[in-house]
Amino acid sequence: MQHTIAIAGDGQMALVLASIIAEAGHNACLWSPFADAAKQLEQTRVSPRLPGFQLPASVRVSDSIEDIFFTATLAVSAIPAQFARATWQRIGPFLAANTGIVTVTKGVEVSSLSPPLEVLLAATGHRPLAVLSGPTIASELARQLPATLLAASGDEKFASLVQNIFSRPWLRIYTSQDPIGVEIAGAAKNVVAIAAGILDGLQMGSNAKSALLARGLSEITRLGLAMGAKQETFFGIAGVGDLATTCFSPEGRNRTLGEQIGKGVSLAAALATTKSVVEGVETCKSLRSLAEKYNVEMPIAAAVYRVLFENLPPTQAIRDLMSRSVKVERIG
Repeated sequence: MQHTIAIAGDGQMALVLASIIAEAGHNACLWSPFADAAKQLEQTRVSPRLPGFQLPASVRVSDSIEDIFFTATLAVSAIPAQFARATWQRIGPFLAANTGIVTVTKGVEVSSLSPPLEVLLAATGHRPLAVLSGPTIASELARQLPATLLAASGDEKFASLVQNIFSRPWLRIYTSQDPIGVEIAGAAKNVVAIAAGILDGLQMGSNAKSALLARGLSEITRLGLAMGAKQETFFGIAGVGDLATTCFSPEGRNRTLGEQIGKGVSLAAALATTKSVVEGVETCKSLRSLAEKYNVEMPIAAAVYRVLFENLPPTQAIRDLMSRSVKVERIG
């Protein structure tokens, strides 16, 4: 069956997914919230957000919500977490009641502490919902390098539909029935990646970074379990797989921002160097609140928060973490 798939957003993942959808033989439509950007992308097929990438000619681009979403049989949310609710409140009235939504957002709304699927449910009403997540450096996907993703939904049939639509010879999609685990893994790993970048900026070495990844995974798992997730999710594609890629890839936005912080650049100056939203910055605030709400110890996330928002010197944050009382290693 050929689908008409409408994508909300014009960032890196939105562009790559539009290309995947078109290549798979479906009708791909991309909505940009910015009129000038939509016009330029429609005409040139290139975007400064993803250098070297060319959007297929068959992908329709517009800043009109009605034009893009009215006939959609499936919708994709590639909107940053802090803007998703307002955006989908605008889009929702133009969606058919049975049109499912797939989110690729990796963040948690600060004001409500809601993960993406909860935001979509509140903004658009009951409908099939899924999260598509995993180790996805957009520039690698654009070059069709081998990759894997996880389609997670409480609706097994909808997860299978998403799996079938987005699977390509070079892109393997698995399914999961643990959407909250996948969402928390995808959001929290961005905060750990900022910490990993800080270590890079301070030239602390691979031993320190690998230890950070392991302990970061532990606190992500603790939070996920407290929120009802399954432990195995955090040791799969959307958990440790995504975490490793984000912490080690030189192209990861969160790691790159952290590296600049480690080198002494201010948060404002580091954010000014990118055209994209660095989700881990705001998600850091959400994790701090979630840790308090669920009484979960998250020392790495807490240290990143203090570095970003309380002017704690990165070197002091590391000393504080290393001086914590010694314990038996525990995961989750």
